[in-house]
Amino acid sequence: MREIILDTETTGMDPNSGHRIVEIGCVEIISGVRSGNVFHTYLNPERDMPPDAERIHGLSLEFLQDKPVFAEKVDEFLEFLSESPLVIHNASFDMKFINAELKRTGFPAIEMSRTTDTVLIARKKFPGSPASLDALCKRFNIDSSARTKHGALLDAELLSEVYIELLGGKQAALSLDIKNNDATTVQTISTENATRIAREFPPTEEELAAHQEMVANLKNPLWAA
Repeated sequence: MREIILDTETTGMDPNSGHRIVEIGCVEIISGVRSGNVFHTYLNPERDMPPDAERIHGLSLEFLQDKPVFAEKVDEFLEFLSESPLVIHNASFDMKFINAELKRTGFPAIEMSRTTDTVLIARKKFPGSPASLDALCKRFNIDSSARTKHGALLDAELLSEVYIELLGGKQAALSLDIKNNDATTVQTISTENATRIAREFPPTEEELAAHQEMVANLKNPLWAA
């Protein structure tokens, strides 16, 4: 099963107020394992960068001015997503920005039913506990020391590890002659079950005589009724 872990960075909290996406990071996982395929781009927001937003992700307007606009990357972005389910931390936030950009460029919105929200999974699995990405990394002993600021690709990579843990943790794949992620071959060992010939244990003459003697001493046996 192919799934896409997705994260964005933006200029603010609400696309309806004119805020835009400035970074998209996507990580492909297949059957719960990261494949190594990613999509990552910085985007020129075509507007100013509020200081509060820059403090969160560290992306200045000067850095973003020569980056492509969303319309230049939308085809590549949608091709990478394909029809795969999307896994997002606080999905409603990222999806409202993604769909605002898609609408602006003439593409149909992506249905929320296609998304899995890891915040909801974490709150259901650990009620009353913090469900932030940092808190979940700490819970699962995932190294997030590189996360000095928010970054879409880094956060998507961390979320992919969190998501796997939320689903039950990493498990070695068992298959016949298929290479796993460590490039080692996993094989099943089969043994043939030979058909055993039934052994006979006939009673001896002494045993038959002892049996007859015992039966003769029985009073009113059921089979004689």
